[in-house]
Amino acid sequence: MMKLKFRKHTSERQVNRLTKKIRIRKTVKGTDERPRLCVFRSGRHIYAQIINDVTGHTLAAVSSLTLKSEASGRELAKIVGSEVAKAAIQKKIKDVVFDRNGYIYHGRVQSLADGAREAGLNF
Repeated sequence: MMKLKFRKHTSERQVNRLTKKIRIRKTVKGTDERPRLCVFRSGRHIYAQIINDVTGHTLAAVSSLTLKSEASGRELAKIVGSEVAKAAIQKKIKDVVFDRNGYIYHGRVQSLADGAREAGLNF
């Protein structure tokens, strides 16, 4: 197993998430036909990007910072999911691969995925 090097102040929780992220990214790849829907979650905000890994380009990106919404938590994540799905559908992208980025599929990450599915993305 590969030994990962992190900064001195990196917590064990961050190390575990990044280890899971590396494990997931070995199998989840975005292509021209099925780009990758990547999620990043901070303490206050949530971000979603649709990425083509073959060319290395971000095709669509939405975050809770760009939205002027009074919602928070899971409701806000669902709104971000539906907005990223609308942006993807405008660019004629229907099928994506979901990359949870090492986070547990629960709470805000699950709400974002549900919002994207309800808005028309398939994964």
